Amino acid sequence: MINYNDKKFQAVSNSPNGEVNSEMIFHYKQEGNRLYCHYFGGKILEGWLEGQVSQEGVIQMNYTQVNTEGIQNAGKCTSTPEVLSNGKIRLHEAWQWTTGDQSKGTSILEEI
Repeated sequence: MINYNDKKFQAVSNSPNGEVNSEMIFHYKQEGNRLYCHYFGGKILEGWLEGQVSQEGVIQMNYTQVNTEGIQNAGKCTSTPEVLSNGKIRLHEAWQWTTGDQSKGTSILEEI
């Protein structure tokens, strides 16, 4: 299992209907297979995510966040890891809003 504890990630791409951008830093904490994160920056005033990590390092998570317009949104996401040649992790994310228009998107985060 990949251990994400104390690893930091930054978005390098996102679908146009997403709110995550490169100004945000995700600082993950992990206990056993439980993963959580408090994040903010860019369009997000405050966000939380919580999920579980599989033996293969795949993360299943739910998130909720408040944007700079004061709107709270929530969603779910599956993050699939790719270990790069330099040992850093790239996360390929498939997500869906569970509030609002319930649209889907993809994003890529890279360990910094």
